[in-house]
Amino acid sequence: MKLHEALNIDLKGINREIEQLVTRDKDVPKHSQLSSSILELIGSGGKRLRPLMVIVGSRFGRKPSGRRTSQLAAAAEFIHAASLVHDDIIDSAELRRGQPALHTKTGITSAVHIGNYMSARVIELLSKYNSDKDRYVHDLSSVATTQLCLGEYQQLELAYDYGISIEQYLEKSRNKTALLMATCLRVGALSTESTEDIANLLYRFGEALGMSFQIQDDLLDFTQSADILGKPAGSDLRNGQVTLPVLYALQDPELGALIRKISPTSSDEEVAKVLELINDSDALSRAEEISQDYLDQAALIVQQLSAYPAHADLATLLRYFAARDR
Repeated sequence: MKLHEALNIDLKGINREIEQLVTRDKDVPKHSQLSSSILELIGSGGKRLRPLMVIVGSRFGRKPSGRRTSQLAAAAEFIHAASLVHDDIIDSAELRRGQPALHTKTGITSAVHIGNYMSARVIELLSKYNSDKDRYVHDLSSVATTQLCLGEYQQLELAYDYGISIEQYLEKSRNKTALLMATCLRVGALSTESTEDIANLLYRFGEALGMSFQIQDDLLDFTQSADILGKPAGSDLRNGQVTLPVLYALQDPELGALIRKISPTSSDEEVAKVLELINDSDALSRAEEISQDYLDQAALIVQQLSAYPAHADLATLLRYFAARDR
């Protein structure tokens, strides 16, 4: 069973709401490259984790969810999709979900502007919520304009920096991934008038899931084939992304010396050899332990919210994220 089915969420309705962010913008010509590129990007797949989290969060409120919640869910996916456009440019990634990345089809300049438009469109949408009781809505635009940009910049700035600390890696992961997931649950809850205490617990739950998710995503570079990843295995390593498994592998002096030699011009054989050595070390299992620690934190929050029927949806999310851990 797919995640949206397990959560009893209408995914088609969410997709329609996401598409309408473009199709209802009168300033965007219907058959323009901007419109067609975004609709193609949205239609290319994805699990819609972030909008699903908005909907799950809304089930902890005192009012039923409505159009506002749906718009927030769509905005969350738009923010995420825009970040992927920029990520692929920064990483020089040629594929996204097994298909050519946007910038390979439109050119880098056009792709940058498309990603910028998507971020700006979200801010425009959310700006209409300007009363005191709507202040929480702007948490999403804050993530779009600040935290995600910081995460992307940190990823770029820290490339090939093998001296970074685990704390720096975790901060980058929090900005890049975890804060958006956390914010989705929180704004979903507040959109249906949950209490601040419940919304903050949901935020902590989403942050823990997001941190585990990013660590698992980084582990895939070492454990999955190119067919599954939709990009060559070892791409993060080749591009100098110093992830948690790499940080642990660097603690072995001999292995660390080989890792530091990897560059964009390294041969496939050189990268494959280092991947093999990292897989044979304890680096992956140590990273998996940290991922599990975050899942354990999330599980405790599910217990704290057991009085709410929707806690079962949190348990469903937790099982989904835990399944990536195996």
